Amino acid sequence: MQLPPPASSFPPWAPRDFFRFEVLHTSRKPGSRARVGRIHTPHGVIETPCFVPVGTNGALKAVDERQGREAGTQLMFCNTYHLLVHPGPRVVAGAGGLHRFMNHEGPIITDSGGFQVFSLGETTEDDRGAVFRSYHDGTTIEPTPCRPSSVATQKQLASDIIIPLDELPPHGMSRERLHASVRLSHRWMARSLRAHLAEPRQQAMYGVVHGGTDEELRRESAEYLATLPFDGFAIGGSLGADRAEMLQLLRFLVPLLPADKPNHLLGIADPESSAAVVPLGIDTMDSCNPTRIARHGTLLCTGGELKIKQSRFLDDHGPIDPAVETISHSRAYLHHLFKQHEPLYMTLASQHNLIFMHKLLADMRQKILNDEL
Repeated sequence: MQLPPPASSFPPWAPRDFFRFEVLHTSRKPGSRARVGRIHTPHGVIETPCFVPVGTNGALKAVDERQGREAGTQLMFCNTYHLLVHPGPRVVAGAGGLHRFMNHEGPIITDSGGFQVFSLGETTEDDRGAVFRSYHDGTTIEPTPCRPSSVATQKQLASDIIIPLDELPPHGMSRERLHASVRLSHRWMARSLRAHLAEPRQQAMYGVVHGGTDEELRRESAEYLATLPFDGFAIGGSLGADRAEMLQLLRFLVPLLPADKPNHLLGIADPESSAAVVPLGIDTMDSCNPTRIARHGTLLCTGGELKIKQSRFLDDHGPIDPAVETISHSRAYLHHLFKQHEPLYMTLASQHNLIFMHKLLADMRQKILNDEL
């Protein structure tokens, strides 16, 4: 099995003048690893722990820039794969990068496109990278470490935090195949890191820790990537069959990550999971779940999820969540909009769920400062 390049072949990591992470407070509550920090980027400061909404195509669905900012969005997640397919990095670069293309003021993180490549595309892969067919027009696209690369695409997108290409094997594969996948991802990420370091462009790069639910492989991945000059670390790959298995893995894994660099949990950020992972030391987490379920009629509330299409809300003129200051519209009004398929429903519901998630994380930050979490 081919080994990834050694750390000695890379320059040592040094603090960036454009990207910095500081830990303000670590909880003193027994058994907690929760911490409050700040990530400084060229487009603003991110208070952590932080929920990161996903704007797949460079937009939060049904929510514009002003509404997203007013809801409390600090860091936004965009998908390289979808932006590569359309409009293409050349168009985005022509606008001056994602921030100008989207008219977005705050920090942006982009993924490598690996998740979509391996889950949506018709792919072939080897040590040089992956090849897939666009779902838009069927053309062949190669977002790889060696060919027209994922890194080059993210340089054109000009996001603040970028992620190198990695392989995403499915849950339940053999350990031998999983080990080979971890080593392959390490080789790809090492190539991506070299390409990034040759032209940083005021962007930070996070390494992605892999290994499925195998603790030995997760340790190998964390320890190897920690020796390379990444600016932070993302936790990717399969996290188990359910939340309990994910939490067991994170209890083992998070302490292995460098404490002086930020970490990011990829693709997991529903209210229950967020409340569970923050005490384990997770700094940022992204998910499209809150806005997606909002569009389909589910509103997040302090007492649990609210299914707004239910007839019991027809005459309910109370607030969406009496415990959270959110949109000023009533349950009855949103029920009406949903039943009549009014586009305004999607905007108001998405705003509410974004506000709920951002306030949930803000409350967690305060509880950590108070050593209550």
